[in-house]
Amino acid sequence: MTVAPGPPRKVRTRIAPSPTGFLHLGTARTALFSWAFARHFGGDFILRIEDTDVARSTQEAVDQIIAAMQWLKLDYDEGPFFQMQRLDRYRVVIAQMLREGSAYHCYCQPEELDAMREAQRARGDKPRYDGRWRPEPGKELPAPPSGLRPVVRFRNPADGAVTWDDLVKGPITIANRELDDLIIARADGTPTYNFCVVVDDWDMEISHVLRGDDHVNNTPRQINILQALGAQLPLYGHVPMILGPDGDKLSKRHGAVSVMQYEEAGYLPEAMLNYLARLGWSHGDDELFEREQLLHWFDGRHLARSAAQWDAAKLNWVNAHYIKAMGDQALAAIVAQRLQSQAIDASDGRLPGICALFKDRCETTVVLAQWAAAFYVAVKPVSDERDKHVSEAVRPALGLLAGKLALCGWDKSSIALAIREVLAESGLKMPQLAMAVRVLVMGTSQTPSLDAVLALCHRSAVLERLQAA
Repeated sequence: MTVAPGPPRKVRTRIAPSPTGFLHLGTARTALFSWAFARHFGGDFILRIEDTDVARSTQEAVDQIIAAMQWLKLDYDEGPFFQMQRLDRYRVVIAQMLREGSAYHCYCQPEELDAMREAQRARGDKPRYDGRWRPEPGKELPAPPSGLRPVVRFRNPADGAVTWDDLVKGPITIANRELDDLIIARADGTPTYNFCVVVDDWDMEISHVLRGDDHVNNTPRQINILQALGAQLPLYGHVPMILGPDGDKLSKRHGAVSVMQYEEAGYLPEAMLNYLARLGWSHGDDELFEREQLLHWFDGRHLARSAAQWDAAKLNWVNAHYIKAMGDQALAAIVAQRLQSQAIDASDGRLPGICALFKDRCETTVVLAQWAAAFYVAVKPVSDERDKHVSEAVRPALGLLAGKLALCGWDKSSIALAIREVLAESGLKMPQLAMAVRVLVMGTSQTPSLDAVLALCHRSAVLERLQAA
């Protein structure tokens, strides 16, 4: 049986993370795709929190999920909805299904199910529930055991197959005989994931479901439940997993996998959004694009069928682009927050100029903040570089430069003139003097133009550091 999606309707997408951990990169990418798709078609994007795993769900994880969505600027039109606040609705639907015969009570205990599966394995069969409590015409069921609370199982069709035209993978068919009767409510009455998802998608009129392809096997189960309820089906699209550099599924051992870890590491949300969008989607050869361009282009086509591979170097390249493109005032505000977390006050007005001078050589705002810190706190030169560049041959020129800098105007052109005068009087080459000054003033011999760097420093700090030679 091929599943038809039903008549056209308003685009409504959703992201439904579980608060058993932080928002990881795969879910963030799915959220991005769902958000962009809804925005492209003028539809709605909904945030749901699937918190029926009470033992593992935490408020901290909920807060981190919402913070990550806000950081990426993935604004949602409705929600967040919490499944544990919808238990009454799930119970009403389960009661309806029990009355209509599309669900039934099962009294099998865990040890009984274990023995059932062990026997099936021994026979070479696929382990599955054997339907011993499933009502069938002419079948006599045993009397319910006293004192035992049953689970509720969905009465999955026994024959035929489910076929849907996946938005990413194309037509997919799964035979119903491969699907056993799913538990939709536990013995304590708590509904299970696959059931809650179905009711939520039904009630919230979700038109398109974009999610990871680890959910492919859930889809026929959910389609069958939706059809049993007489609900209109959404269209499904399953995007491949994100792989680590070694080709395995991206995991903690590959580095940071929580979205907010990247914020802490100095990545800009615009860069992360751009990079995540290109992991499994393309628009021609475009690598860099603004948010507005993404929304204009993202119509659900051009989603890759093959897995994307995480590339930290590519992310750094994208982030460097956005740092260079960002206005100096806006960038300074981000860097100021990082410096403030280190108890460094950068409110004297120099920071935008510092960011302008150094941003071309920084892949993250953390690195940019490290450069900026040298203008506000004492620096310790790298010992090897100090030994190499601050030599006895250069020290007299450093003293001469300190004297000139104490008296000249404190601007780039005046400082440049003072440097040229010292070079003429000392007979040194520019690299000899400049490297030594950079090491003493900034702690390293690799900086932008020396006169520009010194002009952004306080005169007193420069003189103090030169005199330390």
